[in-house]
Amino acid sequence: MKSNHFTRRTLLGAACGAVLATTAEAKPRKVPIGIELYSVRDELSKDLFGTVTRVAKMGYEVVEFFSPYSAWTPDYARQVRKLMDDLGIKCLSLHTGRQDFEGDRLKHVIELNQIVGSKTMVMSSAGRTETKDDWKGVADLLTSTAQILQPLKMRTGYHNHQLEFTNKDGFLPMPFLAANTPRNVTLQFDVGTCMEMGNDPIAWVKQNPGRIRSLHLKDWGKGPDRGFSVLFGEGDTPWKELLQAAATIGGAECFLIEQEGSRYSQFETAERCLASYHKLRG
Repeated sequence: MKSNHFTRRTLLGAACGAVLATTAEAKPRKVPIGIELYSVRDELSKDLFGTVTRVAKMGYEVVEFFSPYSAWTPDYARQVRKLMDDLGIKCLSLHTGRQDFEGDRLKHVIELNQIVGSKTMVMSSAGRTETKDDWKGVADLLTSTAQILQPLKMRTGYHNHQLEFTNKDGFLPMPFLAANTPRNVTLQFDVGTCMEMGNDPIAWVKQNPGRIRSLHLKDWGKGPDRGFSVLFGEGDTPWKELLQAAATIGGAECFLIEQEGSRYSQFETAERCLASYHKLRG
């Protein structure tokens, strides 16, 4: 009868195998590149269908509509979905105003999200928040919405701006929201505003493994005539390391180019940012 004990060699072999498996799992996944349509907001307001068609032809794989979408009717949302299906692109998330997270409005925006195929309903702003109790209210609303969406195989999320990374008397809203919401609440990361406030974007991703499922790739550069007007790749953001961390640690499911304005037209800006992204990613 053979002994059932583990030899030192067996244990070392198992340990090496575990390390190799972990390393394999850490390899970056293919994350689709999309565009937050606020980047082409003027064109979108004039011709939504034409604008979506044009960014799809540029090579964007995903689009994210922002909060005015809540005024759509279900029939209009179906027309938008058909357009995206015909173009071969997806909408994985929708930017949603806080006011749409409550009452009958919530039911309406959930329906619109489901129609267009969105899996994440992102709160685009906290609204008026001055105290820690105000932020507790935001965290509670995100938590209750997450519970409503879970049976529908959807998530909620929160999009940061400068405010959430601003230290006020020792209180930082974004870490507070992360600590007071369940892990299925996505922390949609607006990179540029984090950079502007002097925070380390890579550290933030590493502090929240699996929760940075969506990123707004908005660059930022210190100095006159820079700020948010720099194109993707022209600013101070350590993009290569950040995107690597987002894909391997953060759980990124989508990267979204966002631009507040530049020296080029909105469409040309979108094209140039996409070209820079592909050059960076190889």
